[in-house]
Amino acid sequence: MVLSLGEVPLANSFLCYEELRKPEMRVPLAIYFCADCALVQLLDVVEPQVLFSNYIYRTGTNQTIAQHNAALADSVIRELGLSAADLVIEIASNDGSLLQCFAQRGVRTLGVEPASNIAQIARTAGIDTIVDFFGPRSAPDIARQYGLASVVIANNVLAHVDATADFLEACKTILRPDGRLVIEVPYLVEMLDRLEYDTIYHEHLCYFAVQPLLRLFAKAGLALERIDRVPIHGGSLRLWARHADASGHSQAVLRMAQEECAAGLADVAAYCDFARRVAEHRDQLSGLLHRLKDQGSSIVGYGAPAKGNTLLCYCGIGNDVLAYIVDRSPLKVGLYTPGMHIPVVPVERLLQDQPDYVLILAWNFAEEIMKALSSFRDRGGHFILPIPEPRSI
Repeated sequence: MVLSLGEVPLANSFLCYEELRKPEMRVPLAIYFCADCALVQLLDVVEPQVLFSNYIYRTGTNQTIAQHNAALADSVIRELGLSAADLVIEIASNDGSLLQCFAQRGVRTLGVEPASNIAQIARTAGIDTIVDFFGPRSAPDIARQYGLASVVIANNVLAHVDATADFLEACKTILRPDGRLVIEVPYLVEMLDRLEYDTIYHEHLCYFAVQPLLRLFAKAGLALERIDRVPIHGGSLRLWARHADASGHSQAVLRMAQEECAAGLADVAAYCDFARRVAEHRDQLSGLLHRLKDQGSSIVGYGAPAKGNTLLCYCGIGNDVLAYIVDRSPLKVGLYTPGMHIPVVPVERLLQDQPDYVLILAWNFAEEIMKALSSFRDRGGHFILPIPEPRSI
């Protein structure tokens, strides 16, 4: 174990008012480093049915993601030469916002999403969606019923599955022999360099670097032919994989793994240093916010993402510091954050109240948020960005 963030509630287990006095489910949140394969992971695994069967995170609620999805669809269609005869299957397709980009460009689509409430949103938007947990059990049925996919996409889901190689092998089961598997995962190097420890929560079981990914993909009979670094979600990897052959992983991918080893990612010391910096960050952020409160400043939060609840719980930031948090998702407004019980209200409340400071918990969308709140800034308001170091803008 290299870092413990304590026993905390599940990051997306928002509460209604009647639940505030009831005990919350709390689970140890700690990351471990494997000296054998260099994978960074959680050992305390929560059943996926508890985490995902009824979900309140939607991918299609902000402009940054929309632009990312459109660019990804254009790139995949262009580089792989897709047409109306091709099928794109997305695993953990959420509200179907990415698949809509393919459908709008004339490509057949199919989503697989375990959360029935979110899948219904996709279906209403015209995206054919299977409500199920994807894996070795469901993959053969999907292949028989819908045929093999030219492209299988799995963005921000690989970290959510416990049996990683089995999941990848299931992706291979529904992929044409000449098809491509495209996966995006948050990059461990970015988490370490930018101190993005709030991305650690129970849904994220693994924190990927290239070296362990080589072993996992090879075990599933897949070869990584290319890896792109993309800025989304604080810095991610876009993995392009195919059915493995004698050539194996590409030389460019192997060089990335070698560079990681040279930078110390295969040494536990890098993660012990990360833990030390995390503890220092908690003191800095908590100290800044309490100083501002002592000076009489009013502070609210912007965004109620899962990562925000890791930050709030670990740093002990409650409603004595943040009067409320605003969010654009109607699925979260009217609820309270897990653990710290801060009310989530519409964005309009912030503009009406004009607090002195806004702590941007959804810091990965900070540029979009600050642009949308230009009138707040023009009236003298300030923003606080918590990552990689607390700072006021």
